Amino acid sequence: MIKSIGKHALSLGFVAVICVALLTFINQKTASRINEQRLQSKLNLLAEVVPNASISQALLSDCVLVTHELLGRTTAQAIYRLRSDNNISAYILEATAPDGYSGNIDLLVATTPDGTILGTRVLEHKETPGLGDKIEVRRAPWILSFNGMQVTDDNAALWAVKKEGGVFDQFTGATITPRAVINAVRNAAQLIKQHPELVNASANCPL
Repeated sequence: MIKSIGKHALSLGFVAVICVALLTFINQKTASRINEQRLQSKLNLLAEVVPNASISQALLSDCVLVTHELLGRTTAQAIYRLRSDNNISAYILEATAPDGYSGNIDLLVATTPDGTILGTRVLEHKETPGLGDKIEVRRAPWILSFNGMQVTDDNAALWAVKKEGGVFDQFTGATITPRAVINAVRNAAQLIKQHPELVNASANCPL
């Protein structure tokens, strides 16, 4: 009887070891696939704001984490550095408009070192459907109006909606949302111009 119980226990233990090993193998394979998909998704987003550039995984490692009020959060945001012939040709910043109508509006902003906007995309927001969601490129082309705009010391007045003297269209019934995005994009470009010591620090972003 005791021998029989011992054999069953040994068999169960063997099966348990096999199951644990199998689950570990599956988890490792799944985690690797998920990580690859996550990295590819990030590369696709980065390519959207600099469509004519060659975006590769090397860009993800040429990145610095920066905490600054101009980026709209009290926590660190990533700034990716796109290089051409070892010189930085563009910065791609994670930025936040903290004053959206319904809360934070998270953005991706690409700018040249001289403050010229290459592209902007909204990553996440909670703005009102049918009104504030026109900041999404799939809803309206409004976000494309930043392309080619430059931030300089003397053109701050242009960075506003038209009814406030600027060059950007406002949304009917939703002025707060575009105003918040305009300010966040301008602030991101200003950070690049005003704080080279931050944006050109040693790379420290985890992949």
